[in-house]
Amino acid sequence: MSNVPATSALPRRDQIRKEAARLFAARGFLGVGVDEIGKAVGISGPGLYRHFAGKDAMLADLLVGISERLLEEGRRRAGAATRDGRTGTEDALDALDALISGHVDFAMDDRDLITLHDRELLHLKEEDRRRVRRLQRGYLELWVDVVREAFPSLAGPAEEPVARAAVHAVFGLLNSTPHSLGPNVPQGEWAGLPRDSMARLLHSLAQGAFAAAARSAGTSEAA
Repeated sequence: MSNVPATSALPRRDQIRKEAARLFAARGFLGVGVDEIGKAVGISGPGLYRHFAGKDAMLADLLVGISERLLEEGRRRAGAATRDGRTGTEDALDALDALISGHVDFAMDDRDLITLHDRELLHLKEEDRRRVRRLQRGYLELWVDVVREAFPSLAGPAEEPVARAAVHAVFGLLNSTPHSLGPNVPQGEWAGLPRDSMARLLHSLAQGAFAAAARSAGTSEAA
């Protein structure tokens, strides 16, 4: 799910996507012209129209595309965690671990897209915005279902709002990572930590948040 590969190694359309995301994230959708994106990939502004109908189409491609990728990859990871001869809880815990790993990778390697989603979703056409929201709901529900299966104390109908709130909180934690670094930190730098160390820290924090939600629900049941 990463957008890390060097621009020159990517196909032209992917080069345009990468540079458009970088420029939109740095200066805002309205602050970037087609000519600037073309210059960043070494073609004329009008040459971009062979690949995209315009800036609106680029933004839609980026935001719809990452929403599709998150949902598809999440489903793949969760499905791959299922193994014969194990309990549903064991499978669900592995599925949750896989979902967290995938979202940590996204948060660390696609920070431009996180910034775009936070700031530029309103610039999408209504049809594209609805599509993004629909995909996001599917991704959220995937996580909620896995969390409730992984933690029996969250499985009951009364605890569903707790599981949902915990998923939203973890998304907020992971998605805030790019913003906490400041606007001028190069890709691959993580507040003095190596990437693997930062990934492990984020993973542990996410796991801890879900465990805390499960303990909270269990305490409420006992009371």
